[in-house]
Amino acid sequence: METQTLRLKEQWENFKKENPKTRIRNAANSLGVSEAELLATSCGETVTKLVPDFKGILSRIGELGKVKAITRNDDIVHERVGEYKNGSFGAHASLFVGEDIDLRIFLNQWSFAFAVQETTNDKPRYSLQFFAKDGLALHKIYLIDQSNKTAYHQLVEDFKNTDQNHELTIVSDNKIVEELKDEEIDTIGFHDAWINLKDTHDFFGVTKKYKVTRSQALRLAPKGNYAVQVENSALRQIFAQAVEQQVPIMVFVSNKGMIQIHTGTIKKLMDYEQWFNVLDPEFNLHLKESAISQSWIVRKPTTDGFVTSLEIFNNKNEVIATIFGKRKPNIPELETWRTIVQKAEDKLTI
Repeated sequence: METQTLRLKEQWENFKKENPKTRIRNAANSLGVSEAELLATSCGETVTKLVPDFKGILSRIGELGKVKAITRNDDIVHERVGEYKNGSFGAHASLFVGEDIDLRIFLNQWSFAFAVQETTNDKPRYSLQFFAKDGLALHKIYLIDQSNKTAYHQLVEDFKNTDQNHELTIVSDNKIVEELKDEEIDTIGFHDAWINLKDTHDFFGVTKKYKVTRSQALRLAPKGNYAVQVENSALRQIFAQAVEQQVPIMVFVSNKGMIQIHTGTIKKLMDYEQWFNVLDPEFNLHLKESAISQSWIVRKPTTDGFVTSLEIFNNKNEVIATIFGKRKPNIPELETWRTIVQKAEDKLTI
């Protein structure tokens, strides 16, 4: 096992020399291993393995002050600058609910934690990185110029694992979601439950009750405009209109262990290589636009009126991101947001 680890360390070092601009997630894919395994090869050097006391670590993150929070999946990266405030830890989900950092955390999916020191532009860059049992990155926290580096180093010292072995026990997570045939679904009951929703958060429970996947639920939506499939350029058009009219939006990006949310206006859109980007001072978003396989405009009734969203999926029928207009409970959805979405629907319905 140790020989395999040493071989991987050598492969990783050679890969970095030959591909200095390749990100570690892509490097891991190229080398046929997980990102966490690559990091572990540098334990005791530039990487420190932390004890898996995730609640304890996260309860101290506020001490770092302003940082950059990063959550991603295969097709999109969500970066938000701010402070971790109002943390709470529950049996099913944990939360940070702040104006800047807004997270829903599923700690039952978290397995590994590392403190990482890199060098960029001849300056050290510090981060905390968290991974699932299969070595998939779930969440990363990077220090920025305004961060409290003394608090960071103390936190790393306090949660340093006595085991700094390079080896990491990775458990594959190849769970495949089996989708029932459409004719096996109780569509009458499903439609009734959707039409009578009182809160958007209840929709997940409805899909579970009627055993429909997310994309299947939209395909089998009630008649009307509850779910309308649109061209995959819809996100680009909606974002452009949100920028032009300065309509505040909410952008949800998730993986199996985290949901990260940005709420506010967006200003600067830019294309770079295969990525469609939002590049604002406090919020960055990087979308691999070619990965979008389906786009749906979705409407759910609530006690405050209909709530409208854009949901985009990849070719595995996995949600890439969900976008709403900015809203709070007991306040109706913004009419400006509804107008933007309706224009996209009118122009881009498939």
